Amino acid sequence: MNLAQFLAGRLVKGVIVLFAIAVLNFLLIRAAPGDPAQVLAGEAGAADAQLLEQLRARFGLDQPFLTQLWIYLKGYLTFDLGFSYRQQQPVLNLIMERLPATLLLTGAAFIVSLVVGTAMGALAARRAGRWSDSLITTLALAFYATPLFWIALMSQIVFALKLGLVPNVGYETIGANYTGLARALDIGQHLILPSLTLGLFFTALYARMMRASMLEVAGADFVKTARAKGVSQSRVWRRHVARNAILPVVTLAGLQAGQLVGGAVLTETVFAWPGIGRLMFDALVQRDYSVLLGVFFVSSAMVVCFNIATDLVYRIVDPRIEAHA
Repeated sequence: MNLAQFLAGRLVKGVIVLFAIAVLNFLLIRAAPGDPAQVLAGEAGAADAQLLEQLRARFGLDQPFLTQLWIYLKGYLTFDLGFSYRQQQPVLNLIMERLPATLLLTGAAFIVSLVVGTAMGALAARRAGRWSDSLITTLALAFYATPLFWIALMSQIVFALKLGLVPNVGYETIGANYTGLARALDIGQHLILPSLTLGLFFTALYARMMRASMLEVAGADFVKTARAKGVSQSRVWRRHVARNAILPVVTLAGLQAGQLVGGAVLTETVFAWPGIGRLMFDALVQRDYSVLLGVFFVSSAMVVCFNIATDLVYRIVDPRIEAHA
């Protein structure tokens, strides 16, 4: 199967998955108690039947269920994610304003966790049984078991408030009006704490997976044969052990990449990071269903794209998969 056929097959499957997720999200949101009309009427202090009826007609909630579902799906086919009456903006505009910040945060957390995690796991495997292996394993276990919100709060207190090494919250310094390189450096400083906090859990996961995978591959017959032929230890570990041991880590990274978006909800809330995670949290509190459904859909599309990218990386790392794709 060539690359074009492979991509076409994955895209078709991705579209089917997105359609199923969109329908499921709509059903779950509609099954939740309350609706935007009740929230707005309650805030206005006039939750009488006439006002509720007017608000439901304005939101289209007075339409039959199947009609609402059809309008919802038809809008998605034309990239119309609806309108937020709370924000008085199209949902797509709201998401596109916040999406770059989320992609920056999750991308930085993903790269840091994958690079640092695999490096720690490889070092632990090469020095198995020594003090460095025990130290890395202990740190990985601590990062894995510690709640994300606790790490976020403690990192703010220690590194931002006490030591003053990095900014506490936000995307950039308000009122500084930086441009060019100065603005990029300012955003980078604000990115340090949230990206490291979000990536610590996955760093521990990749470290443990890489260590276990390398130790398993190190005992394989082809590795023993390479050593018997006189291949240097560094070459054996680099070309034979690490290259084959990385495959499970790639699989796990592809599956976990989508979870970073979910983890970003808490991280963005604690660090006041203006991404779609924070947007989703605010929409949930405000019962802004159009925004919630839009964020869910975009997040699902990101997960599908991550999985397709993982499949492509897999084909590059292990060409044997091409014959079975």
